[in-house]
Amino acid sequence: MEGTNPVNKKLVAALSGGAALVLALTGCSDDGDKKLNDWAKRFCDPAQAQFKQIQDANASMQTADDGTTDSKKVQQTDSQAFQKISDAYGSLATALNKAGAPPVDGGDADQKKAVKELKGLSSGYADLKKQVDGLDTKDKQKFADGLRSLSDGINKLNKKSEAAFKKLESGDVGKAMSGQKGCQTQKASTSPQKGS
Repeated sequence: MEGTNPVNKKLVAALSGGAALVLALTGCSDDGDKKLNDWAKRFCDPAQAQFKQIQDANASMQTADDGTTDSKKVQQTDSQAFQKISDAYGSLATALNKAGAPPVDGGDADQKKAVKELKGLSSGYADLKKQVDGLDTKDKQKFADGLRSLSDGINKLNKKSEAAFKKLESGDVGKAMSGQKGCQTQKASTSPQKGS
C-alpha cells in the first residue's frame, strides 16, 4: 500500500512551482527610472512578508510527511499551509492595488489584470484548503488519492500565477522590481547563498 509521503512530496513540488514563479523576480537591475523604482519599492516592501509566508507554507508541507506521519497530521499541515498561501496572495493583491499602476505604457491594465489574478489565486488556495479538509484520513489510500487529485488543481493555479506576473515582470517594470530587496528570491535552504 502506498503511503501519503510520495504524493505529498508531489503536491509540494507542484505548489513550489507557483511560489517559485512569484519569487522569480531576481536579476540585476540598472538604476533606470526613479518613478518606476519608487513604484517597485511601494509594492515590493510590503510584498516581502507575503512571499516569505508562501515559501514557509511550502516548506511546512515538504517536511510534514516522512512516510510514517499520520494522515490527519498531514491534512492539518496542508490545510494550514493552503490557508497561509491564500492569505498571502490576498495580501499581495492588496499591496499591488495600493502601489497603483506602474508608470509605464499599459501599466494600468497590467496592474489590474495582476490584481485580479492574485485575488483568483487567493480564492483558489482557499478552495484547496476546503478540499483537503474534506479528505478521508481514516483510509490512507483514499487520502493519498485525494492528495493526488489536489495536485492537478495546484498545477492550474501555477499557470494562473505565471500569467498574473508575466506581463507585469516584463521590461522595465521587471527590472525595477528585481532591484528591490522585497521582490528578490528568499533562499529557503540552510546554507545562505549570495545573489548575483
